[in-house]
Amino acid sequence: MFPAKPVPIDSAHRDEAIDVSHARIRAATRNLPFYVTHVTHAGMIGRALDLAFRTEQFSALDLIAKDLDENSDPRVLERAAQFFSNNQQDHKAVQLLAYAKMYNEAVALIARKNVMMTDELDTLLTPAKTEKSGISNVDRIKLLDEIARCCLQQGNYHFAAKKFTQAGNKLEAMRALLKSGDTAKIVLFANTARSKDIYKMAGNYLQTLNWKDDAELMRQVENFYLKANAMDLLASFYEACAQVEIDDYRDYEKGIAAYGEALRCLSRKNDEKESESRAAYYADRKDRLGEIVEKIKQFLAAKKLYETDPGESLRQLTQMSQEENIDDIVRLGDIFSITIVHNVKRSNYRKAWQIIEQCEQRRPKIDMRHYLTANILNQICDEIGVPRLGAQDNSDEENDEGEKTIEYSHAMKRIAHDDNNDD
Repeated sequence: MFPAKPVPIDSAHRDEAIDVSHARIRAATRNLPFYVTHVTHAGMIGRALDLAFRTEQFSALDLIAKDLDENSDPRVLERAAQFFSNNQQDHKAVQLLAYAKMYNEAVALIARKNVMMTDELDTLLTPAKTEKSGISNVDRIKLLDEIARCCLQQGNYHFAAKKFTQAGNKLEAMRALLKSGDTAKIVLFANTARSKDIYKMAGNYLQTLNWKDDAELMRQVENFYLKANAMDLLASFYEACAQVEIDDYRDYEKGIAAYGEALRCLSRKNDEKESESRAAYYADRKDRLGEIVEKIKQFLAAKKLYETDPGESLRQLTQMSQEENIDDIVRLGDIFSITIVHNVKRSNYRKAWQIIEQCEQRRPKIDMRHYLTANILNQICDEIGVPRLGAQDNSDEENDEGEKTIEYSHAMKRIAHDDNNDD
């Protein structure tokens, strides 16, 4: 007997059959979340997960994920993590890998997909030292270090510092904090770390801030370098203080005091382990500081001499102004300002103006508006009949005697006091 021939179906009936089939699938799919929830609550998470995978039901997967935790089957957690990662839900994937104690895979995913670190992930990815998972202390430290470097790449410097600290790497933790620019936390960490290298790093960082106008910052810089016994760095800081006093405030008395402190710091530095070239460098530096101190003393002495012997004072100042590179130590504008004021007092306005013109023609130019008050400059210009010089902002206030200057901190004064007692 021959088999029955199939009954041909016209296109209209075929489309109707397809529609019915799709309708059944949609109906089954609509009921899937309820079915998955029922199966999940029955403890058949693996079966529910498999069903949700095959049908790609994201809402059902979300329902399943809510019931997954550290006690779930690691194989189920890994499979769910893979699915969530493939569907751009990387944060959830990292969480599931952490539940499965697949820490290395979780950190690799964070690095690959730039998953932002949160407090929750931080807790999940930080195994306790006594955890029963069997992770060794060496592996734990390596894991924490990898997490910290992921945080660095994200610019999450506070988390990075935290993880480096947990890994016992305080230097890297400090470097991360320095990148954050959080001064309060940098100072706090440096004070608690009790490391000479970290003290130096903190002192160097604070010098990048506006310490010139902040006496507290100055004290902190000094204290950190003292704790680190970094006499060379402290000497450099005192040199910077001296330059501020001279350049910004024209206070040579405080400038020479700061240079003196720098010289004392270098004199205290006596490290037999220093290389020969390094020792020679410090010796040259001390000689240079000694020369600076002597030149400033000469300037101050000549300036004071003007009160009793103006002629000899001006002769010494003129001779000093002709020395090579003297402007690196004593500003030529400060020397010439004394000569100009001397001529104004004697109504020698044309001579005073000639000195101003010579300063203008020098290379580099010396702008006497930085060194003389507007009243004196205007008087000279008016007397010889030339246009007044343009206004210089704050020239009157900045050049008045008794203008406020930065006071040395208690730490600096204490050093000076101790040195005097030693002498």
